[in-house]
Amino acid sequence: MIDVYINKISAYLPNEPVNNDNIEKVLGQVGERPSRAKRIILRSNKIKTRYYALDPNTREATHTNAQLASLAISKLKEDGLDLDSVDVLSCGTTMPDQLMPGHASMVHGELGCAPLEVISTAGICLSGVTALKYAYNAVKSGDAKVAVATGSENSSGIMRAENFKPEVEARVAELEKSGEIAFEKDFLRWMLSDGAGAVALSNEPNKDSISLKINKIFSTSFANELETCMYGGCEKNEDGSVSGWRTYAPQEWLDKSIFAVKQDVKLLNENVMEYTVTKALKMMLDKDMFVPSEIDYFLPHYSSGYFRDEVYEKMCKASCDIPQEKWFTNLSDKGNTGSASIYIMIEELFHSGRLQRGEKLLCYIPESGRFSTAFMILEVV
Repeated sequence: MIDVYINKISAYLPNEPVNNDNIEKVLGQVGERPSRAKRIILRSNKIKTRYYALDPNTREATHTNAQLASLAISKLKEDGLDLDSVDVLSCGTTMPDQLMPGHASMVHGELGCAPLEVISTAGICLSGVTALKYAYNAVKSGDAKVAVATGSENSSGIMRAENFKPEVEARVAELEKSGEIAFEKDFLRWMLSDGAGAVALSNEPNKDSISLKINKIFSTSFANELETCMYGGCEKNEDGSVSGWRTYAPQEWLDKSIFAVKQDVKLLNENVMEYTVTKALKMMLDKDMFVPSEIDYFLPHYSSGYFRDEVYEKMCKASCDIPQEKWFTNLSDKGNTGSASIYIMIEELFHSGRLQRGEKLLCYIPESGRFSTAFMILEVV
């Protein structure tokens, strides 16, 4: 089989960074009082700044999701990529701008480059790495010589306060007691942000600069064992099942904020690390996919700094002790950009000047939607 290399990588973050004091000014306040959960959540997640594709004064959108992805790809072009030479465009996102057409088709439309194969991958955080794996497999199989993969998110559009106004009005009596929207919705307003990343893959490494050889992309789902944890466009029922948006009348979409992103936080805390770290790593190590002592950099996409020490604990439980001094993350200043996060992390490290030939990177990408996880092993060449 053909070796595959990441030769170019870019990130695009919209507008100016937003610090913790200004989040509610940009997203807007829901109800009569500021969120009581915000301070607790921000203290736990350790995110200091993030980016929103919103005008901070009007809360109007400044970019679509497809535009964020295309702007990241345009930065690959500025770095010397001939877009008309690309054979495959593979794009992942949690929330595309529309139900149809597919996200990758819309990104291709924004780019306006020559005809090529497009593929859209669905999911949450894993959609970015599954898009990358499709592009990787296209090059590895010989179907493509050059492929571009993206991960992009425009979460802010559905987190604006205006989107919760109908629910607030429909639940006046309940809200008069608590004064705020349900925690499973409020929680994610302080966790998610916007951004995009893109990589160009080829069957040949760069001649005059470093490339990242993709040694392995491993992913697995535990949906057979666990119920839904992070969700949108549906409601979760008491028995753990979900009812999709088509189950509800249009007015209920508004009254229940059906399209808000929600998180079963109790289920998350009880299971996410055991399944996405320990169980998955044991599967990999049982198959001799990598040797922990040979890893020079560990790039973890955790949604919150709250999970950092537990990630390490669960890694050690799987006999994968990679000391935290080898870890690299930019969560605190780039925010949690979902499917784009791993791209944005790799981009910063790739352009930092720190990487040396022969070093190996282990990337960790979990998804709490219904508990899936991925690990990617890269080698500097």
